[in-house]
Amino acid sequence: MTHIAGWGDGEAFQREAKVAAAVIRFLAHMLILLACWTLVIKFIFPLAYDSAYGHPPGTHIYWDFWWVVHLWLAWALLHWQRYTVLLVTIVSIVEIIIIAVKFWYFFRAPDWTLWQTNWFINKVFVLGCFILLLAYVVLRRRSLERLTPDKSKQNKGDNSH
Repeated sequence: MTHIAGWGDGEAFQREAKVAAAVIRFLAHMLILLACWTLVIKFIFPLAYDSAYGHPPGTHIYWDFWWVVHLWLAWALLHWQRYTVLLVTIVSIVEIIIIAVKFWYFFRAPDWTLWQTNWFINKVFVLGCFILLLAYVVLRRRSLERLTPDKSKQNKGDNSH
């Protein structure tokens, strides 16, 4: 992802491409960590709790499959395609709206149980991630749209990103 189509091979352009690639990798890995964290607090921890306290398995699971979308988005960021900017923009806006609405309902009658606090903390980090992601792609949209995989390197087996 370090080749910027149509920009030439100038040093400044390549430096900008490397910075963009580093930021994109950071955000992709943040999404992967959020997906893992979501699995732990919404599935693994509740199952362990249920087991430890004799509850039927799954009593406290919070069924949520956004972690799958987060992993897909992380993959799209790490394997850049022309549609990635649009995908990131759409998913980020949808996530921000959903979380804002959930927060609005939550703060009308806050319930600070262990389960709701876990949910709230997770949503704060997810919201922060998607605000960062959206801000980055909006501010860098023109240069990010020019990022393309270098097909000549891919054909030679170079998988560097």
